[in-house]
Amino acid sequence: MHERASEFEERAENEAGFDVDVHEFPEGTKTAADAAAAIGCDVAQIASSLVFDAGDDLVVVVTSGANRMSEEKLAELRSLSESEVGMAEADEIREVVGWSIGGVPPFCHDSDLPVYLDETLTNFETVWGAAGTPKAVFPISPEKLRELSGATVADVSE
Repeated sequence: MHERASEFEERAENEAGFDVDVHEFPEGTKTAADAAAAIGCDVAQIASSLVFDAGDDLVVVVTSGANRMSEEKLAELRSLSESEVGMAEADEIREVVGWSIGGVPPFCHDSDLPVYLDETLTNFETVWGAAGTPKAVFPISPEKLRELSGATVADVSE
């Protein structure tokens, strides 16, 4: 198993008491469509963790792979203007969140960040999140994901 996937597995167990079932795909799961094809699930079941600058804070939005995230809706949730919301820079994500783009899991972040969970993910019994690398994912129920990430379920898609 990749070192970063192993680290996520260990952190999930130690920090959250969650036994992660990591699946690695050598061909990669960089996009939601790639992940869904590798796993054999619907693209809507891919729980993509995206990191945004929202005013003075970084915010994680766990969105369905079938949806496009709405910066306007995130701005409303954070009581900001839309111009104050945008994708975070890769270096800042690594530094603050502790993971690199494409492998950001929905929980086990290095900093205590607000997390929003796309309400459409709650329609599934199982969703799949990144497990520390762009080639590793894990299954989880949306309710357990919400619980472990401390997420607020919200309408965050266009």
